[in-house]
Parts: sequence; C-alpha cells; structure tokens
Amino acid sequence: MEGDDVVRSVLYCENMDWSTDQKGAIAEAEIAAAAIRLGIDVYRPLQEGGRYDLIFDLGERLLRVQCKWATRVGDVVVVRCYSSRRAIDGMRVRRYTADEVDAIVAYCTEVDRCFVLRPREFVGRNSFISDWLRAATISERE
Repeated sequence: MEGDDVVRSVLYCENMDWSTDQKGAIAEAEIAAAAIRLGIDVYRPLQEGGRYDLIFDLGERLLRVQCKWATRVGDVVVVRCYSSRRAIDGMRVRRYTADEVDAIVAYCTEVDRCFVLRPREFVGRNSFISDWLRAATISERE
C-alpha cells in the first residue's frame, strides 16, 4: 500500500475487533467531541468507577452522562442500559437509575452518530432498541 491507501486503511476501521474497554473509550471520546462541537462544556470525574462518565455543563445545570457503545442491527440501534462488572461471585449487572444518571448517550460507529436517552427511556430497562435510522432516512427523503 502507498500514501492515501495506508491512511485510508488506518482510518477506516469498520471491522476492527475492539475490546469492551476500547469500545468504551471510543464512545466516550466521540460523545465528548460531539458535545464540544455543539458548544457544551464537557468535564470528566477525577475518579473512575462511578455511575457516569462525563459531566455536561448546560449553563443552568450539570448533566451526568453515561457513555455507551451502540450497535446497529439493520435499521435498528441497540443500546445496553446497564453496567456489568466481574465480582467474586460472578458477573454483577446493574441497571442505571435516574438518581445516578441524567442521560445515557450512545455512540454507534456504524453510522458515526450519537444518540441521547432520557431517564424515561432507560430506567428499568436492560436495553433500548430504536428505529432511529429508519426515522432519519424517512425524514431525509421528505
């Protein structure tokens, strides 16, 4: 490969086999960048392991944001609304609550877009499945 082919090969990463930690880091970076482009001040908690990854300063209030990796299945985007950690007694799975998180923002690399879930859309659920892509395609045609 030469020049542009090498750059294109490095930048085009649709079929990469990333670890869950890498996916989380990519999602967090893409979400932060998207918020900054919208003029939102973005902050990170100093301590790891909390229930949210970023803090968005909306001027009148701060928003606790949990970042997630979303997957595309056809015209549907799937967002997992829980965390899972290894524990002595096996995997510990916890859903997010409105007391812990103000929004889940998910990044889907297949469409290079971020999607925002409000508490009414994620509280009490393991996953959120939406046909955002179908809706976007229809509205773009009109």
